[in-house]
This record gives sequence, C-alpha cells and structure tokens, in this order.
Amino acid sequence: MTTVTLSRREMRRRKTMGADYVAPSPYSVKAALTKGDVFTRLSAVVFGLGNIVRKQFVKGIALLALEIAFIVFMAMSGATYLSKLPGLGDQEQGKQLVDGFWVYVQGDNSVVILLYGVCTIVACLLFVYLWTLSLKCAYKAECLARDEGKAPGLMDDIHTLLDQKAYQLLMFLPTLGILVFTVLPLIFMISMAFTSYDRDHLVLFDWVGFENFSKVFASNAGTVNARLFLQVTVWTLVWAFFATFLNFFLGMFFAMIINRKTTRFKGFWRACFSMSIAVPQFVSLLVMHTMLQPSGAINRMLMNWGWIDQALPFFTNATWARVTVIVINLWVGIPYTIMQITGILQNIPADLYEAAKIDGANWWQIFVKITMPYIIFVLTPYLITTFTGNVNNFNVIYLLSGGAPTTVGDSAGKTDLLITWLYKLTVDKNDYNLGAVIGIMTFIVLAAVSLITYRNSGSYKNEEAFR
Repeated sequence: MTTVTLSRREMRRRKTMGADYVAPSPYSVKAALTKGDVFTRLSAVVFGLGNIVRKQFVKGIALLALEIAFIVFMAMSGATYLSKLPGLGDQEQGKQLVDGFWVYVQGDNSVVILLYGVCTIVACLLFVYLWTLSLKCAYKAECLARDEGKAPGLMDDIHTLLDQKAYQLLMFLPTLGILVFTVLPLIFMISMAFTSYDRDHLVLFDWVGFENFSKVFASNAGTVNARLFLQVTVWTLVWAFFATFLNFFLGMFFAMIINRKTTRFKGFWRACFSMSIAVPQFVSLLVMHTMLQPSGAINRMLMNWGWIDQALPFFTNATWARVTVIVINLWVGIPYTIMQITGILQNIPADLYEAAKIDGANWWQIFVKITMPYIIFVLTPYLITTFTGNVNNFNVIYLLSGGAPTTVGDSAGKTDLLITWLYKLTVDKNDYNLGAVIGIMTFIVLAAVSLITYRNSGSYKNEEAFR
C-alpha cells in the first residue's frame, strides 16, 4: 500500500475547505509528460494521438480537427493580424497608375486589425488550453486502459457526460456565449482605451498608452476632464442610490399595505400598480418627456388653472431635472418591487409571527426583527443587481431628459450618467478611446461595489437558511 505524504500547505487547504474540498486530478500535464508513454507525449504535438491509439476515435479525431483548424486559421489570417497588432497598420488608402488607369489601393483599417488581433490572441489562449486537454485526455486514456483493460468508449463518455458531468454539458453553451458576447467585446473595449481612436483618427490610429486616462483625470478644459468626470460620477452614484432604495422602501411599504389582512380588493390594487409594466417602458418615458416640456401638457394645464405664471423648469434647471428623473423612475420601478416583495411576504413562515405575538412583540418589533431581515436576506442579490442596473440605466435618462440641461462647452449634461456620457462620446462625437476609458472606470466602480457588498451579505455567507 502506497503512503502519500501531504505538504503542510495541502493539509491547511483541506482543513480550511472541509467537506467542499476536491482532490486535484491525477491526470495532470506534468504527469502526462513525465509518466506517460510515447503516444501520450506525442499528443502534445499531434492532438488526440493517444486517444486514437486507445480506440477513442471520436475524441481523438475531434482534438486533431481542432488543432488543424487552428493551424489553418493562423496560416491564412491569424498570423497576419498578430503581426500588424503592435502597430495597428500603417498603410493608408491610395491610388496607383496601372495600364494608364488609376486604381485605388485599399489601406489598413486599425479597427479591423485590433478586433481580429484580439480574437486571435483569445484563440491562441484557447489553443493552449486545448493542448493541456489533449495531454490530460491521452494520459487518462492510457491509465484507464492499463488499469481496466481498455479506455472508455464513446457510449461510456456520453453516459458520463449525461450523469456525473452533466453540469459541464449544461454550462458549455452559456459559458461559450459569455466568452463570445461578453469577454471578447470587453477585451476589445479595454484595448481601445489605449489607442488614439477618436474623431481625427477613424481609420488609422496607434497605441498611445495611458494618454487617454491622463486626459480624463486632467484638470484642463476639454471634452473630458477631471471636473466633469467627478461631477458625472457623483451624480451617477447619487442617482443609483435613490433609484434603488427609494424604489425598494416605497415598494415594500405598498406591498405590505396591500398584503395586510384588512386590505380589501388586493388583486385590484396589485393590478393597478402592474399597469405601468404592461406598457413598454420607452413609450412611457417618451410620453412623459413630451408632457414635461415647457410647452407640454403638464405646464399648460397648471398655467390654465392659474397655479403657475410660467412654465416649470423640469428639464431646464439642474436640480429640477434630477428630481424629475428620480420621481418618474419611482413610477416606473415601484411595481417591480411590489411584485418581488409580495412573493416574499407570502412565503415568510407564519409560525415566526405567531411566536413573536405570543412573546408580546408589537408591530414595529415584528417588522424590525422578522419581516425586514427576511426581505433583506432574500433580496440582497436583487438589490445589488438593481443598483448595478441603475448605474447603467440608459433608457430612463436618455429617453426622459437626454442628459439635459447641458452647460455650454461640456460634453455631459447635468443628468447624464456615465453610460449616457459614454454614448455621447462614442456615437455623437466619435471619441471612442475616451468612451472606452469611461467604460473601464464604470466597470471598476461597479465590480468593486458589487463584490464587496455581496461577499459581506448574509445571502453569501449563509446560503442554506435564514437566521
């Protein structure tokens, strides 16, 4: 019997993780290269060779086909884009005389080079992962063939994939979607922040390092500067705070009022609040935008009634505009919160309330000790995602106020969020590099706030039960 000596580090790791500890796989790359036979080691060069030798033809041919596909891709275009990536292209579009006729010669496009260069780098990283997978699969097939007489066949692998490794099968497509539609665009956007891709360099641009970051945090006047960035960031956080927690507490208040035993026509009241959800949000916001204009229905009605002498500055005064977008967002968001909290209130164990009443607790003590902690425990992830969504709430700000009012010379208005400011910098002004910097800063702020808040919440620390 072989005795295995564990290192102190491994012993501490097992003790810390307890029942969740998962032993490392014995089929590692190091073991394959040092203990594997010649076919296993050759699998590092010819992917799938070890599997084909052990009669795992489908797996071996699939690995080999992926290797050939990568080599063909690199030979046809990948290597070219990688070679151009350091300089992002330098050939301008021009013309040359051919047989007495001017022929236009297509130049380089830095955006295409950057995009395909990033994709090629990701493909190379996936190829490295495929290389490790080829070695591990070959070594595993060798070990199983030696210990059990033969390597698992295709049907055995399918049965394992549908049983013990069903989670891998179910998570493959979502993971692939995240990689293609989230990770790749994110890497492309981050790369863009280090280039000179702006209104003056739309076709050919170059790497400029941290120059764009210095522009954002510079004190001098310009399209983007530290004063403007700080102003928009502070307003974004203030907006997200009020848009999240006013919706939450007011929605909870209305949900508890409707859920009371003495409240009649509960279905009717819930249906009334749900009507705003039935109407598409962008339609509601555009209608409210029109009604709140200086010559809109609200101001005309108030003036006809004699309540005001001049139009109220809903979107022409900074304070009015900010309060207006927060209030209208309440009208849009409270019904969602009512639905969320109603479901939670109806699922709080009744014996908790009965025990509290027997102990002599009043309604406030019951709310503070039972109802509120239970709601917070369940809705903490929802509150975090809602806060994140409000930081990036493009629709409400852009469709309602358009960022207005705007000071002359500023690229961002008084109600612009970071996300709407980013949109204006890229779509309206074509300053894609500065927009990418704003996007990176937004991501850093949101990631830090979300991770810190969630990891310190009861929902994360005690997933199993409410205490």
